[in-house]
Amino acid sequence: MSLWIPITVTAAFLQNLRSTLQKHLKGHLSTTGATFVRFGFGLPFALLYCAVLFGPMGFELPGLSFRFALWLIVGALAQIAATFLLVHLFSFRNFVVGNAYSRTEPMQTALFAIVLFGAEFTAGAVVSICIAVLGVMLISVAQTSITLRNVFVSIGSRTALIGLGSGTLFGLAAIGFQTAARSVASDVFFVQAATTLLIGIAFQTGVMLAYIALRERDQFAKMRAAWKPALAVGFVGATATFGWFTAFTLQQAALVKVVAQVEMLFSFGSSLFFFKEKINRTEIAGCLLIIGSILCLLLYA
Repeated sequence: MSLWIPITVTAAFLQNLRSTLQKHLKGHLSTTGATFVRFGFGLPFALLYCAVLFGPMGFELPGLSFRFALWLIVGALAQIAATFLLVHLFSFRNFVVGNAYSRTEPMQTALFAIVLFGAEFTAGAVVSICIAVLGVMLISVAQTSITLRNVFVSIGSRTALIGLGSGTLFGLAAIGFQTAARSVASDVFFVQAATTLLIGIAFQTGVMLAYIALRERDQFAKMRAAWKPALAVGFVGATATFGWFTAFTLQQAALVKVVAQVEMLFSFGSSLFFFKEKINRTEIAGCLLIIGSILCLLLYA
């Protein structure tokens, strides 16, 4: 098995854990505050990872280029904007359609790779991307009366367009971070990933700090009061991001995003085994499609 696959599965597990912890914080902080925690409280851990790599482990500091800076900024800003769009989406009563379209991220990531860099995908990879997107869209509408057919009919609706925009920006973020990581002048993939993590998370922290200082200054006191769970979110989030960036240095971002859909399975596992919640047939079908997409990727891509 290729190394990027277990790294991606681990990152997906950690991201699911981070999301769970962030939901707990949402009761104490605003959406912006809870989002900032992912970056601001993750920065010390990113610094620690790099300190270990370039200190006791003895790796050399890599060279950086304008290409690295450009694509890092693109990735960082696209990720922040995508997150805000997704959060805004959930303020709509009929957000389900938009959420389904936001799940087209792997497909849009592949399109960005093809258009911007002329990337090539095997037929098996294309099929696996399509199956994964269908699976997550099924899961997105499973708990409502909306059918997958209605989702496609509603493509011109406001929520659908917001969801597509979110998926587009998440796809652009993945391509931006991948290009930045691969531009780091080092032959060691985890040095490329750690460098991108540190500089990227520092930039995002600065952007969000400026926004909170201008618009939501009350969040600073609330974050200080909730520093323990916030630190947990920061640790898990930074470690998950390190995993994503490492996988991006080893494989096409679109294919990493296909395997990343396993996060949905972790989420269902938590619901089923810890919270004793039932899942319906549509959700089961979506889970099976995700598993099928990963098997297709492993066998034919």
